[in-house]
Amino acid sequence: MDLLSAHSQAFKTLSKLKFVGLSTLLLSAMILSGCQNDAPLGTKDNPVKLYFTPSVDADTISTNSREFIDFLEKETGLLFKTGIPTNYVAVVEAFGSKRADIGVMNSFGYLMANEKYGARALLRVLRYGHDYYQGQILAHVDSGIKSVQDLAGKKMAFVDPSSTSGYMFPLKIMKDAGVEPGNTTFANKHDNVVIMIYQKQVDAGATYYSAPAEDGSIRDARSRVKTQFPDVEEKIKIVTTTDKIPNDPFVFRKDLPKEITDKFIAAVKKFIATEKGSEIFKRIYSVEGVVDTTDADYDSLRAMVKAINLDTSKLVK
Repeated sequence: MDLLSAHSQAFKTLSKLKFVGLSTLLLSAMILSGCQNDAPLGTKDNPVKLYFTPSVDADTISTNSREFIDFLEKETGLLFKTGIPTNYVAVVEAFGSKRADIGVMNSFGYLMANEKYGARALLRVLRYGHDYYQGQILAHVDSGIKSVQDLAGKKMAFVDPSSTSGYMFPLKIMKDAGVEPGNTTFANKHDNVVIMIYQKQVDAGATYYSAPAEDGSIRDARSRVKTQFPDVEEKIKIVTTTDKIPNDPFVFRKDLPKEITDKFIAAVKKFIATEKGSEIFKRIYSVEGVVDTTDADYDSLRAMVKAINLDTSKLVK
């Protein structure tokens, strides 16, 4: 046998071994997966998987959600496991791979989860007495920006491509005005956008907006960094606000058993109605309550996505 034939034979033998090894691994994985799926949902071996959208610091969510999970488990008799992915799209994909059974999501993330994986919105949060919120375009007072037209060619920070208030609704305002910014960046969190503007890393940016309280104190994204930067209101101004956006929903996997869904919804409503529960959800998401919702409540958002010709396939793959 010549050297070439020997190499060829060795390669074939190695390929067969690799195939056998890979097949064995795949078979083992399937067997293990089958064993895990046999465990009832809500038990130790198969807990209900609850995902939180990372719109604020992950440590803040993790620290404050523990009491919520303890309450859920006591009320429902089910065991829960929480997850805090690094971005909105990861929550969407978690529904596709069944790593998420329930998720607290941003509104556009829900549209993607519904369109691609059939997830359903059944609860919508309340903030400051409203079941909607808005986006805003902010600018540093030294930027020379006074109107949307002044954003042309400027450095801008957005939250995330799937953020309604921190990207899409502000983008629509700019498109309607025929304005193209200069360099743009995604900061992943609303807080980060504000900080980047404050530190003049960018000229302007987009975040969520909530109207000021009765005493005049701000409740928009700038309020999240006010402890760190007490003069944030003097340094960063609001250029404009967007149309109304339906508030964040609690989203449920399409084939989640109704019994589990009903128990969870009842427990959430009961928890937020308590003083402690209200405090915890305010710390996590500035949420003060929940109301029932349906998929149709998000049709106005779908219309906006269509209006800006957003290709959702580029966001969820």
